[in-house]
Amino acid sequence: MSAEMIVFLLLGAAAGGFINGLSGTGTALFALGFYLVVLDPVTAVAIVALMSVIAGLQGVWVVRRAILAQPRRLMRFVLPGLVGVPIGVWLLNGLDASVLRLGVAGFLILYGGYFAVRRSLPAFARPTPVIDCAIGGIGGVLGGAAGMSGAVPSMWMSLRPWTKFETRAVLQPFNIVMLSTTVTLLFLRGAFATAGPALLITIPTGLIAAQIGIAVFRRLTDTAFRWVLILLTLAMGIGVGVSELM
Repeated sequence: MSAEMIVFLLLGAAAGGFINGLSGTGTALFALGFYLVVLDPVTAVAIVALMSVIAGLQGVWVVRRAILAQPRRLMRFVLPGLVGVPIGVWLLNGLDASVLRLGVAGFLILYGGYFAVRRSLPAFARPTPVIDCAIGGIGGVLGGAAGMSGAVPSMWMSLRPWTKFETRAVLQPFNIVMLSTTVTLLFLRGAFATAGPALLITIPTGLIAAQIGIAVFRRLTDTAFRWVLILLTLAMGIGVGVSELM
């Protein structure tokens, strides 16, 4: 393993781990750009997915009380998401994944850009179980079809007047369940066959960086955390769009 490869793996793990600890999502957006320089795409995605799950478990522990306080709310997202993942994989047979990702990226940019320039954010305070289920299902479909399970849920949750702990208590477990499904499928395809040396670098680095992100998360106000999700949505849209156009 060359020094250049080690540097890029460290940078990707640090960036991805930090944003995972801070927001509970977005690991791939910040890590893949570094990993793809020194790894093949399948191995890079496999490592990012596994790192997201392992680092994300730390975030789940932080919001464990909020999860236990509203288990039904979480299930409204997770169960439809699990149904959506195989649908998304099936849709890959008839859809161009690049076109789909570009379309979603454009929507993320418009959404994130619009709310980024507003002085205040709208708040959907009333219970919306049907919409929650739909958002979870869409997240699952996009996860299976384009690897973007967290995009739409992040957008929706940024508009809910929940505390930062309540928001993360849904977003982080949702992403972990979706990504665990991805990791399992990639493992069965042999994606981790040559990933051992890289994992020895990325996993510890990602875990440490996630702890730093969690420390920052604890200092954020509820409103500041909502703004983090809005700006992350914009960054996700730009990042996905650029990666598809290059």
